[in-house]
Parts: sequence; C-alpha cells; structure tokens
Amino acid sequence: MKIVIVGGTGLIGTRVSEKLRVLGHQVVVAAPSTGINALTGEGLAEAMKDAEVVVDLSNSASPEEDTAINFFRAAGRNLAAAEIAAGVKHHLVLSIVGTDRALYIGYLRAKKEQEDIIKESGIPYTIIRATQFHEHITTLIAVQSDEEAIHISTVDYQPIAAEDVAALVTRLALEAPKNTTVEIAGPDLAPMNEFVSQYLSVKGGEKPLVANDENKYMFFEIPKSLLVPQGDFYPGAIRFGDWIKE
Repeated sequence: MKIVIVGGTGLIGTRVSEKLRVLGHQVVVAAPSTGINALTGEGLAEAMKDAEVVVDLSNSASPEEDTAINFFRAAGRNLAAAEIAAGVKHHLVLSIVGTDRALYIGYLRAKKEQEDIIKESGIPYTIIRATQFHEHITTLIAVQSDEEAIHISTVDYQPIAAEDVAALVTRLALEAPKNTTVEIAGPDLAPMNEFVSQYLSVKGGEKPLVANDENKYMFFEIPKSLLVPQGDFYPGAIRFGDWIKE
C-alpha cells in the first residue's frame, strides 16, 4: 500500500516509516522538510494521490495553547480535505491518554479538536491514545527541578517506550479502521516518583528526588489517574527498567 506518514521525521514517525518500508509498503514522509506541510496544505494533494492509509503523527511547534490549537485545527482540516478528495481509506492519529479528562489544559483541548475533526470527517479512522513515552523522563526531570531538588508527584504513571508506540501504530495502521478510540500503555504501572527514582538510580543525578502528593504533571494540576488508561489497552512489551539499561 501507499501510506502517508504525517510527521514522519519525528521520534515515532521515523520508526513507523522504517517498519512499514521493511514490510514492503510505499511510504511517503510528509513533513515541511520534504515539501509537504499539513499546516499550510503545501504538497498534500500530490502526497495523498493513490494513498490508502494516512498516519498522523504531527505535532505543534509549541505546547502553548494558542499555537497548539491553531496548528491542530488547520492541519486537521487540511488533511481531512485532502484525504476525502483522494479517497483515503483509513486515517490513524496518535493522541494522548487522558485527553478528554483534562480539557482545561490547552494542549489537550487542541488534541481533542484534532481527534474530533477526523471523527466528524466521514473518513474511516482509528484514534490511538498513548501514555507518556519513556523518552520523556528527562524532560519531566528538567521541568520539575529547582536549584535544590527534583520535585515529582505520586500520580499514577504507566509510560511506554517509543519503540513500542511505533510497533503498535504500525500494526493498527495495517488493520481495518476501528472507527473508535483505543489506548496503548507500557507494562509497568506505579507512582510517577518511583519511575524517576529508578531512572536516577541507574543514570545518576546531582539533585535529590523529593516526592509529593500535589498531583502535578509539568506545570499542571491533574487528576491522580489522568495519565493512565481507564479500561482495556494494548500493552507495550519494553519494561521501563530494561529501557533505562539500553
């Protein structure tokens, strides 16, 4: 099949593109660097010609509310229009576990709009909501540190490796559209501070870890179980402890 990967140069996109090529599919990497821009619409019509599947792994330049909403709204509408014109048979989008449970956060409200545009487009679709990636642990530590310590909440946490995300995205992109939302998560569930402690014990760190019950992630106060699936999910295979040692 011809498969278009929107955001195909990113952390997940590069992996998905390679997996699909190995399986023998024709992959079109859609990114501004390849002359295909979902935000402006540049190159979309040609990219979609004869495509059967579109995998949307795009992201806004910033998580700031206005930037994110403007990006996902414009890109979503441009993609939907181009896919309808080309007769695309399956649109898969990667989103975030908990998106509809914290819409007071601007970035999640933008992701929800991205989901809704495709749901309402009439294009057969699959929405995959993933938990936070293993690879985001360093960002978490950086953002939640001050001069004296690393302040990490005891909220529920169930991260998934980027490699597992890519494998599941690839698998579901090649299956029939679900026309619903599914969730993916890592195999380990524990308080967030325990993951950070485990990471620091292996990688080292100059500051002590201070756990708290403030239920905060990055700059936002969140429900205690926002970041984990609420029901059935597709599990990743790579355990956090094994990922640290890679």
